[in-house]
Amino acid sequence: MKRIVALLFLLSGNLYGNGIAETRVVNVYSHRNYDSDRALYAQFTKLTGIQVNLVEADADKLIERMKAEGIHGPADILITTDVARLERAREAGLLKNIRSTVLENAIPSHLRHPQGAWFGLTKRARVIVYHKTLTTPESLQSYESLALPAFQGKVLMRSSANAYNQSLVASFVAHNGPDKTLVYLKSLVANFARAPQGGDTDNIKAVALGVGTVTWSNTYYLGKLLGSTNPEEVKLAQTVGLIFPDQEGTGTHVNISGAGVSASSSHEKEALAFLEFLVSDEAQRSFALANFEYPVKSGVEMAPVLKAWGTFKEDGLNLAALGTHNAQALRLMNEAGWK
Repeated sequence: MKRIVALLFLLSGNLYGNGIAETRVVNVYSHRNYDSDRALYAQFTKLTGIQVNLVEADADKLIERMKAEGIHGPADILITTDVARLERAREAGLLKNIRSTVLENAIPSHLRHPQGAWFGLTKRARVIVYHKTLTTPESLQSYESLALPAFQGKVLMRSSANAYNQSLVASFVAHNGPDKTLVYLKSLVANFARAPQGGDTDNIKAVALGVGTVTWSNTYYLGKLLGSTNPEEVKLAQTVGLIFPDQEGTGTHVNISGAGVSASSSHEKEALAFLEFLVSDEAQRSFALANFEYPVKSGVEMAPVLKAWGTFKEDGLNLAALGTHNAQALRLMNEAGWK
């Protein structure tokens, strides 16, 4: 901890030759809307004296705002969920490549852009959630299981417009190619219990109520339901189980909340100090405990429910590939009839 504070204080260096303290800032555009994140930003300011100016909005709106503001825009950091959004920002020229030994040592290589355009801050696995009474885990060892005839009329999904589903399908394209992916998607869509709708939480609840028996979900949605202060939500969450798919194959798909430094940033040192703080042990612990997300940094304490689910083999595909194949994934989903 002392080493982190010393490093951040050095980077914050806000005293100049005239002896007058000048306020240093980092302007953060964030798609994440959590009190725990805001508390972390306040801690960063306390440690470094660098003021965090926060703008929160939907990722698409933030990206369009950065485009409109152009090369002299105020944004220093973009934080968003799902790597496909970070890749969209990078492809639009909104992020700059940076190098940091701290970030590279803390974050596994597949969870950061190869040239340093963005870095994973938290990790979430996209898993299979199933009704404990109406189906068995033995029948659900892979994502492909949901396309089997046994699950006809039993699969619940959210829209193909959802970035999480697009990224998972993009990983199928990366691993298996478009032709095999389309065959799989057609069989999967044929098994839908209803038209795609709602979010992950809605579909978990629907599985618990028997509307269908299986769905995909990011792990933290089930964690939040199990940790809810509403007894009815906890009861529904306890009705379902969780499977980490493809443990004998490529591993379970993971995605990130991540961040990159804006191409227009005029506070690059402050932005880098901010990102390095977010992969410190204390920040990673906060992410993991407050929002049921997996830390990207190894050896960090996790929420008890994550510990209870145990360890799993994760897909080691570099997440940049998900952005590369995103548009093709969406075309295939639409061709398969997934609306």
